[in-house]
Amino acid sequence: MKIGLFFGSDEGNTESVAYRIQSQFEESEVDVRDIADVTQLDFSDYQLMILGIPTWDFGQIQSDWEEFWDDLKEVNFAGKTVALFGLGDQFGYGDYFLDAMGMLNDVLVKNGAQIIGHWSAKGYEFEASKAFDKVNNQFVGLALDEDQQEELTDIRIKQWCDQIKDSFIA
Repeated sequence: MKIGLFFGSDEGNTESVAYRIQSQFEESEVDVRDIADVTQLDFSDYQLMILGIPTWDFGQIQSDWEEFWDDLKEVNFAGKTVALFGLGDQFGYGDYFLDAMGMLNDVLVKNGAQIIGHWSAKGYEFEASKAFDKVNNQFVGLALDEDQQEELTDIRIKQWCDQIKDSFIA
């Protein structure tokens, strides 16, 4: 079954990560789509999705996601399986680390999505995050910090993709 990978990126980091994630799958398995170029209807083409969003400044949503936000709130995700990845700066913006991914998760859950791909918070230093589940000590999706821990990105992507592949198949 085809996977839709939707991302938003202003400076290219999230786009780069999206294609690095795609490379962990068979090329024909994943359609990579820039959120700036999609409509609500594009989500209906996929039962399996990966969504990527960076957090900007003080917990803000990336500009293309922000423009699509009201439309996103109208999409029915019932019966869809979704994995999330987010980018942020845990030291420069430690009070808002990955907040956008947490906000995206909230919209998806409210609209019926089954979220997979939760990620351990071990190895991160941050003050607060809307994407962090304190009860389970994990993020709602893959947490990446291209500013402070770029050297860990590739191994994290591989481990996470191995994890979500199992969930997509199950």
